[in-house]
Amino acid sequence: MSFRGTKINPDRFDKSQIKFLLILLPIILIMVLPLVYIFNHAFKPYDELFAYPPRFFVRRPTFDNFRLLFSMVSSSGVPFSRYLFNSVMIAVVVLALSILISTGAAYAFEMLDFKGKALLYKFNMLSMMFVAVAFAIPRYIIITGLGFNDTFFVHVIPFLAAPVGIFLIRQYMKSIPKELVEASKIDGANDYQVFWFVVVPLVKPAMATMGILTFQAVWTYSESSELYVDKESLRTLPYFINTITAATGNVVASQGISAAASLIMFLPMLAIFIYFQGKVINTMSHSGIK
Repeated sequence: MSFRGTKINPDRFDKSQIKFLLILLPIILIMVLPLVYIFNHAFKPYDELFAYPPRFFVRRPTFDNFRLLFSMVSSSGVPFSRYLFNSVMIAVVVLALSILISTGAAYAFEMLDFKGKALLYKFNMLSMMFVAVAFAIPRYIIITGLGFNDTFFVHVIPFLAAPVGIFLIRQYMKSIPKELVEASKIDGANDYQVFWFVVVPLVKPAMATMGILTFQAVWTYSESSELYVDKESLRTLPYFINTITAATGNVVASQGISAAASLIMFLPMLAIFIYFQGKVINTMSHSGIK
């Protein structure tokens, strides 16, 4: 296929694509620069961390920042692996439960008819208008009232209600022909069977998109460890990174440790996004989000 001499999606490189590359390459370079900086900053020695004017690229890379990070954690009585384990377990549990709940709610809103459906969905859309800090006090009252302080539940419960996830998955479900669902029910399938064996396989791109957004939110969230947890063994990696300066008591030394810890925090998010980025684009196009 071609348009005014330009081949669209050619099988191999074509000279007609050069004009697009000349536009895209500078944009790609600008977008990649923050990623390059994060990697370089984590391996800078002290003199380069505080160099003026600041240096973008590291000249003498070192692993001292990572060695100091692990030695500091081990001396605190709680190993680095414990913080990492807590964060990974919380992320896995939240991903599984939030995707299941949001997909089920989206299926109910899109495929089922029940009294009050329109009103409930309006409340879901309305909740997307509020920033997270607006729910801080009600959330604290509810969690404290349930007696979940100093438990893993305080890390999980705040993320189970995901209005954005319900919206994205429901919008994606609109692309599923209603005739397919009706045919499944005519063949004898009940609502649960239609949900698991017909709808869920078709909305996996939307579920993957929600998983990415949820993982990014959970992986960097530290308020639960600050507000609801007193036991150090129940706290997460983001909390530890936020308290590095206070733990070291040295602003200079904490800069290198913070840079190394930030890189460790960033790598899982980068890997997951790269793996699922195709599904994100596909979901946005089906959801009508530009």
